[in-house]
Amino acid sequence: MFTKFGRVKRSHILSQQGRNFLQAPWAGGVVLIVCVVIAMLFANLPATAELYHHLLHMELGLSINGKLFPEAMNLEKFINDGLMVVFFFTVGLEIRREISDGELSTPKKAILPIVAAMGGMLFPALIYAAFNAGTEVTHGWGIPTATDIAFAIGIMSLLGSRVPISLKVFLTALAVADDLGAILVIALFYGETPDMMLLGIALAIMVGIYFMRRMGEFRMLAYLVPAAVVWILFYYSGVHATISGVAMAMLIPTQPRYSRSYYLHKADIIEKGIRDADNIENEHEAEESRLYYLRRMKQISDGAQGMSHRMEHLLMPYVNFIIMPIFALANAGVHIPSADYFNIFEYSPELGSIGMGIFFGLVVGKPLGISLLSWTAVKLGIADKPAGASWSMLVAVACLGGIGFTMSIFVDNLAFDKATHQTFIDMGKIAILMASTAAAVLGTVLIVRRSKRENGE
Repeated sequence: MFTKFGRVKRSHILSQQGRNFLQAPWAGGVVLIVCVVIAMLFANLPATAELYHHLLHMELGLSINGKLFPEAMNLEKFINDGLMVVFFFTVGLEIRREISDGELSTPKKAILPIVAAMGGMLFPALIYAAFNAGTEVTHGWGIPTATDIAFAIGIMSLLGSRVPISLKVFLTALAVADDLGAILVIALFYGETPDMMLLGIALAIMVGIYFMRRMGEFRMLAYLVPAAVVWILFYYSGVHATISGVAMAMLIPTQPRYSRSYYLHKADIIEKGIRDADNIENEHEAEESRLYYLRRMKQISDGAQGMSHRMEHLLMPYVNFIIMPIFALANAGVHIPSADYFNIFEYSPELGSIGMGIFFGLVVGKPLGISLLSWTAVKLGIADKPAGASWSMLVAVACLGGIGFTMSIFVDNLAFDKATHQTFIDMGKIAILMASTAAAVLGTVLIVRRSKRENGE
């Protein structure tokens, strides 16, 4: 009996520890790092390398009259063009929330992170172009312009009180604005020539969804079914399919179905019903009555939240702990035939240097652009410096903006043709991993040192 109780107690403790881990802001980053290591091992160990690449190129989809639907779909493409739509959808929901009532909701709040994000995209692109202008790899200028919000926020949470709250808010808002910029870069520069008819049909559906929202439609299925149709149309139109996720996220209602007064009124009635159930003599009927009122409470609680907020809250664990790890497993597995692959600082007049452009773009260009344009905006009087933060601490936090990882790898996959330039893609991924690691270490060291100095330690 004691042993059984002990096993149950240990199981409860372990499950609680698991929940605590999943709720930690740094947990997603830890899982991603583990997946990167696993992917690199799978791609390079003799026993698993062939199987790893075979799985990624395995065809998926429905065969209709001998044709695959969706067209040219394999496991890797399903992950990058299918599962990542959900990632971009949650990014869109987050951007919508910040614009609606967050750190981008007013010009005064939004100006500093938006200006800083512009600097954090412009300077890395210029540095990359300086190394690679006039070469075959010039098209990769968008690779070092993105910030991985999950890693940046995860590291800040581990640093705790060393980072002023105002700078945590600043970097979070900056990363959201940066994501919006990265989405625009992908849409404008890394898509194919679009099929205007298919794109027009998709836009017509989205206009219809907009008016449906204006008429007060609050059923989730009414938005998810058209979203799937829009994804298919984007996939075949030539505009990158993941952009459909962001576009649809912007159409999800943020206003709740029920007003606050209606919710409070109904909650009082339900609470009275639950209390009255205690007076029912038949225990079975009493339990049925309690369950009915509890279900009603859940219904009106859901209706008192905006659909956008509910979707974001529902999807975030799946994105952080399933979709992004799967993306890392599929895309971080770079086959390294020799140690020369790690020489990211090699330069040639014909090819330039993907490695140097990405590495210095992320590690130097990101913090330089963020800090310089933030300082300029404050000096011009169009923005306020984050409260209680020194400029040196802002520079230290800006270094974390150089953690590119997910978004940078995503752009790296789009920048070059896999059929003819797989080597460029692989070298770009290695440079991203090395630069993101260097930016994370540099930012952490500078924040810790600056915190000690400011606290007189």
